[in-house]
Amino acid sequence: MRTLIVVPTYNERENIAQLIPILLRLPLQPCVLVVDDGSPDGTAEEVQRWRERNPERVYLIERQGKLGLGTAYCTAFQWALQRPFEVVVQMDADLSHDPADVPRLVAALEDADVVIGSRYVNGVNVVNWPMGRLLLSWLANRYTRLITGMPLADATSGFKAFRATVLRRIRWEAVRSNGYAFQIEVNYRLWRAGCRLKEVPIVFVDRRSGASKMSRRIVYEAAWRVWQLRFSTLLGNERRYYADP
Repeated sequence: MRTLIVVPTYNERENIAQLIPILLRLPLQPCVLVVDDGSPDGTAEEVQRWRERNPERVYLIERQGKLGLGTAYCTAFQWALQRPFEVVVQMDADLSHDPADVPRLVAALEDADVVIGSRYVNGVNVVNWPMGRLLLSWLANRYTRLITGMPLADATSGFKAFRATVLRRIRWEAVRSNGYAFQIEVNYRLWRAGCRLKEVPIVFVDRRSGASKMSRRIVYEAAWRVWQLRFSTLLGNERRYYADP
């Protein structure tokens, strides 16, 4: 299946220089789309160098300013759906997601519509996170499952593979979440649309270089958004998030 790997970036020059060649060597022969939010460290320039060497497989969308993770993915998904990709994979640029796991996620789409690289479906598989950060993430996922009812151990994972056909079910211009909240909302919308969600275990390793984008605002947004999702279902206000059949 023709596969696109989407990687959002902000100040990830060192990491993206390592990640792109690894992805290009995968047996799937995927294409790579980087969505860069005006990184002042030259991330876009580094991607452009790889694009010049691999114009048929490396793509770059440059945005002006730090517009957020959620809008980066929405932009990327809309871009992908205008092209003949059958699978779209999303992952972080900081090497916390192992590129070697990409073929496993794609293969698991054989009996699923969305495959989530899960840190918690088979115990706790996180390396080098401070205990406070790990506890926050684990509790956030338990909280999300309790409020939304989604049968997921890791609803906030950013490592996922989608069948392109299911991405067409969402009106991406209507999605406003960012950070953890974006991951939760996409899972919830697709779950409510009847898509088959599957978790496969991964080992998550904290970033090797660069700074984390985590902030209190991201945490607060996620905490409130799960209630908004639940209320949208109870009040019957979900229709505006879905594309017409």
